[in-house]
Amino acid sequence: LFQLRDFLLVYNRMTELCFRHCVSNLNYRLLTGREETCLDSCAGKLVHSNHRLMSAYVALMPSIMQRRVSNYEASAA
Repeated sequence: LFQLRDFLLVYNRMTELCFRHCVSNLNYRLLTGREETCLDSCAGKLVHSNHRLMSAYVALMPSIMQRRVSNYEASAA
């Protein structure tokens, strides 16, 4: 449940950021070609950076958990 909430928060932030950055004219129902290209690029960059961040988190998490366990055992002793 927390993972879904976090995903939705990230998705909402990404959508708002890209919309504010790329969409400049709200007088038309459809996006212009330039706006669509900008949105694709913006979303792609943010998704790619999020994947890189999550990869780093997954790689570091075992050592962080081991350190927490060691600190907990040391304080319990």
